[in-house]
Amino acid sequence: MSMEQLRRKLGQVSDLGAAAGLMSWDQETQMPREAARVRGLQMATLAGLSHELFTDPQTGELLKAAQPDNETDRAIVQVAGRDFEKATKLPTEFVEEQTRAENEAHHAWIDARKNSDFASFVPYLQKMMDLARRQADLLGYEDHPYDALLDLYEPAMKAEQVKTVFADLRDRTLPLLRRITAAADAADYSVLTRAFPFADQKAFAWRIAGEAFGLRPDFARQDESAHPFQTNFSRSDLRITTRTEEYWPACLFGTWHESGHAMYERGVAEKWERTPVSRGASLGVHESQSRMFENLLARSQPFWNRYFDELAAVAPAVTAGLDAATLYKAVNRVQPSLIRVEADEVTYNFHIMLRFELELALLEGSLKVQDLPEAWNAKMQEYLGLTPPNDAQGVLQDIHWSAGLIGYFPTYSLGNLLSVQLLEAAKQDAAIAAGIEQANYAPLLAWLVENVHQYGRSRLPNEIAQGATGRTLTADPYVKYLHDKYEGIYGLK
Repeated sequence: MSMEQLRRKLGQVSDLGAAAGLMSWDQETQMPREAARVRGLQMATLAGLSHELFTDPQTGELLKAAQPDNETDRAIVQVAGRDFEKATKLPTEFVEEQTRAENEAHHAWIDARKNSDFASFVPYLQKMMDLARRQADLLGYEDHPYDALLDLYEPAMKAEQVKTVFADLRDRTLPLLRRITAAADAADYSVLTRAFPFADQKAFAWRIAGEAFGLRPDFARQDESAHPFQTNFSRSDLRITTRTEEYWPACLFGTWHESGHAMYERGVAEKWERTPVSRGASLGVHESQSRMFENLLARSQPFWNRYFDELAAVAPAVTAGLDAATLYKAVNRVQPSLIRVEADEVTYNFHIMLRFELELALLEGSLKVQDLPEAWNAKMQEYLGLTPPNDAQGVLQDIHWSAGLIGYFPTYSLGNLLSVQLLEAAKQDAAIAAGIEQANYAPLLAWLVENVHQYGRSRLPNEIAQGATGRTLTADPYVKYLHDKYEGIYGLK
């Protein structure tokens, strides 16, 4: 009986989270601007109710009394137990305060980015950093406060491990970047900003998300937002957003990136529904799916061999005078740039390293919030040889800090590493490898569901990597992939 009671309670907590998620999605996509203040209060109420319901002493009693007699229930008790231990360390008042502050900071960030006015955002970001430090102290840590926050997104990962991985990645990819940028490149990249009506961008990206990656309108929908994201309220209710602009790859590849996230949630086994297990194993594993869809598949030569003619049919001005091979090179252009979400595969991780290092400094207090733009610009110059002309294209470009997502950024690069490791393991199956060469991804998706998606949070990230690929996370396959692909594109072999 206790297992049934526990499942019922976990289902209620899940439902409250889904309701708050729906409010958040609405806020990002279609809510009237004047509704922001009251919406923040509503979301804080839901967060508080959910937290109180989950951290109620009865939950702990049900967890102790539960006698799971099958693998599914055992996983539910284990994951719920881990979450309960963390949640009970955070007072409800703190959770409500954090939710209200996130809502206020989010709207302040939108205005600050629009006006390139970092000074107006400083008090809100200071509040988010203060809350992050308080949260780390409440959760507890052994070595570094960052560990407590990172663990929320990448369970069992430590800041020192990230430092080591990033140092190795930097040492083995920075020379490649220098070789590429020094190489003669006569390609015409104006194709990336040729006329492509916004409505057509969105429609094409969405259609291919269904054809290539299985994201269908009977369980998913697409909208627009200032910063693309994916959210879901069940495995049968997936929402992705995109944004349209003159640089049309932002819409196309952004849509396919979020499609990877969505199809991961779709693949989580139905048996975990309305429990804490019914989510991706971590944000790093999640990112491995989105980066796989966006880069390893959608930026590949086989993909454009298959879909070039379809693009030409809807955007003839884009493809005029080109063929699939020239378009493939164009969408894989390597060029240090200011904007993370538009960065190529070779430079992308340097954007993440920069943010990780600044987060550490802010959390430690060695960097003051008001000095962040100067520190940001210095690191951009160090890594990519660029200095942002304004804060909108620099320190204000990401939504994460306004949303309180401190400790999130490293998961992007961890996902990059895992994406190649998983794909290489999947291609050991000849049928999957053949399918990828024809841009037929159904066999690959089935493999991902079987080896990654179905488990939800019932396995830790390192267990997912070990089980699917036979080894723990390593940068080796990713570094080899970058060298093979871009030495080929730029004639460096």
